[in-house]
Amino acid sequence: MTPSTHPIFWRSPDLPYVELRHVVDGREVSYAPHSHKEWSIGAILDGQSEFLCEGRLHQVEKGILVLMNPDAVHACHPCKDSPWSYYMMHLDKHWLASLLKSAGVRPELDWRDSRLDTLLASHFYQDFVSLCRSLMSSQLTSIEKDASLKKYFVRLFEYLDHVVEAEKTLLPPNRLYQVADYLNQHCLEDRSIDLISDEFGFSTGYLVRAFKRHFNMTPHAYRLNRRVQLGQQALKAGQAISEVAQAVGFSDQAHFQRVFKQRVAATPNQYRRSMFTDQKAPLGKV
Repeated sequence: MTPSTHPIFWRSPDLPYVELRHVVDGREVSYAPHSHKEWSIGAILDGQSEFLCEGRLHQVEKGILVLMNPDAVHACHPCKDSPWSYYMMHLDKHWLASLLKSAGVRPELDWRDSRLDTLLASHFYQDFVSLCRSLMSSQLTSIEKDASLKKYFVRLFEYLDHVVEAEKTLLPPNRLYQVADYLNQHCLEDRSIDLISDEFGFSTGYLVRAFKRHFNMTPHAYRLNRRVQLGQQALKAGQAISEVAQAVGFSDQAHFQRVFKQRVAATPNQYRRSMFTDQKAPLGKV
């Protein structure tokens, strides 16, 4: 039996656009600032936590949904002496954008960020918890799970897009995004931050301060975060942890495991093995 302190991951080869994590006892969990390529939604099942998203600090507790856009830097720390349990779901943004367009919720096929960090709405909260339980159930087919996911997120985004201002205020170009893109594209390189700063016309001190202020992490931490993301993809594909550590730019397996756990709240082995995976009811078969 999986210890209650270990996260349980669910994913299915028939529904590759979704991944679900359930933490039963997360009192010792603390996430360093990190981001995901997917759109993410979580339900607080028990306890209280401070939730930092894009520099905005929230106090969240049971009954609240948290929402995170792709690449939005966020962090979470349980309050002292508080229990801490939650579901966290990650959805491929291209799948979600396609669903919203086909359902007539949005006119465009390109992804557009949602505009809330948290949502306090009991019916959406309860339905999301029920959805998570359904995904982890062995009693439902992949067709049924796929239908439930689509139905829920169509309703959710109809609500989110209605209650939030539709007009998006554009910001002027920011060269820090060029640095972030460089770090994403060259995350496996160990080029010094001094040289990167010079290439983009910044002093090192200014770049580190400005980058941390804007992205809530230093350039070095941002590069590590991207390596962890690549490591997650490789672990999903079944590669050995030692091979993954080397492939994503870590000098040894211990360093990889330490950095990975800080950002995922699970060791690489827990991430790879502590999961439910549907095998009995493939999509398209009853």
